[in-house]
Amino acid sequence: MGKQVVDYFTALRVFLRSAQIGSFSGVAAEQGMEVSTVSRHISRLEADLDVALFNRTTRGLHLTEAGALLQERASRILGDLDIAREEVTLHNSSPRGILRINVPAAFGRRHVMPHMSAFLTSFPEIRIDATLTDATVDLIESGTDVAIRIGALPDSTLVAKRLAGQSRILVAAPGYIKRAGLPVCPGDLTNHSCLFFTVQAGSAWYFRPCGKPEAQFEKLSVSGAVKANDSEALLEATLSEIGLALLPSWLIGEDIKAGKLVRVLEQFEWVLAPGAERAIWAVYPPKKVVAPKVKSFINFMARQLKDSLG
Repeated sequence: MGKQVVDYFTALRVFLRSAQIGSFSGVAAEQGMEVSTVSRHISRLEADLDVALFNRTTRGLHLTEAGALLQERASRILGDLDIAREEVTLHNSSPRGILRINVPAAFGRRHVMPHMSAFLTSFPEIRIDATLTDATVDLIESGTDVAIRIGALPDSTLVAKRLAGQSRILVAAPGYIKRAGLPVCPGDLTNHSCLFFTVQAGSAWYFRPCGKPEAQFEKLSVSGAVKANDSEALLEATLSEIGLALLPSWLIGEDIKAGKLVRVLEQFEWVLAPGAERAIWAVYPPKKVVAPKVKSFINFMARQLKDSLG
């Protein structure tokens, strides 16, 4: 009598779960099968391969050497199959479903939410669930599909796509400059009121000549009358002529064009702290297949920010 035909995909899935759980009864309860059905799948697999996959004891199942080898290879094969199925399923599907986004508060109000009407017009089957916060949220734990992060990215397992450049510009209101004088070199700032972010470590800014990426940033200790944990709050303090501030380019472009703010010491590049590239990023959890709703949002925001921020 010949060997019985084995349903390999089902048998391998039953085998992998048996190896993970350590009992046929546990797999049977999970999969809604009879224990005898689970045992039969394993027995047929062992007969076809002519090897024992498990050592069975009163304490449970333990993989043999051959079983451990099959587990490694089968996990990879079935994982690739699941990815292939998902890719094919999503290939012609339109972006749809709830898209959970996480965005810095001020940036979201100015550069994300105003574009959501156009986004939803382009993708009418998507619904937006937006959280605007400056706190760094764990995307996986919170169920967030995609987040926008600004600045230098810390090392992480998240996938990141650069959406636009981001720099800080030293600015002041014309009234403040008229009253306190125009700094002509970085050292002059020690005699001025400099406004700070609460999250800054210490009371220092860093600078180097523009166009010289090989140059080291120099540290400059400064002081001022106001600290705040919000970019828009510091912008308002600057517009109120309290002092100078290092504000993000995405926040102050219109105020500079309108003459409400003037650039100061613009021959220098300024940062709150030296380090990795600072930019505007879209980040999302690592997945072999990225959902169409996530792709559509990232590509849409990249186009919008290219047009608005350059």
